[in-house]
Amino acid sequence: MSTQFRRFAAIAAFAALAGAAHAQPAPNPMDAIPDKMPFDIPYGAPISLERADAIINAAAAEARGRGWKMNITVVDSGGNLVAFKRMDGAALASIAISEHKAKAAATFRRETKAFEAAIQAGNNYVITLDGAIGSRGGIPLVVDGKLIGAIGCSGGTGSQDEASCKVGAAALK
Repeated sequence: MSTQFRRFAAIAAFAALAGAAHAQPAPNPMDAIPDKMPFDIPYGAPISLERADAIINAAAAEARGRGWKMNITVVDSGGNLVAFKRMDGAALASIAISEHKAKAAATFRRETKAFEAAIQAGNNYVITLDGAIGSRGGIPLVVDGKLIGAIGCSGGTGSQDEASCKVGAAALK
């Protein structure tokens, strides 16, 4: 390699580094400060067993009608177990997952789909949040604008779990 070529390569490398040092970094959307607090749903009285059973039965009827085998959990506004149903043949691993989804939806006051979307968008900090689960199928139960609990379903695909939960949550109305 000639000396002249080496000098040219060194100057080019230096220029590239100097240019990179002056480049403006892209703004981080995580640095934006919203005017209002997101997911600020006030807590209401905890869901009753009677209502929890009705929600579970609606979700189970939806799953049964589609040939899905689900584990369905309802928790109160503090994330504590109120009711659970395991449909015949539902995956054993999904028992704990359905409870985790319900608890995360109640304690974070948002659908677990929000965690899934955040992770898929590259916001990997979400996986460090204690109690979060990056899988759809956990939905808060809100009555009169207040959180009374949450439902979690697991056993199918995320979209099947979510569809069953939505039917269960709709039974509140």
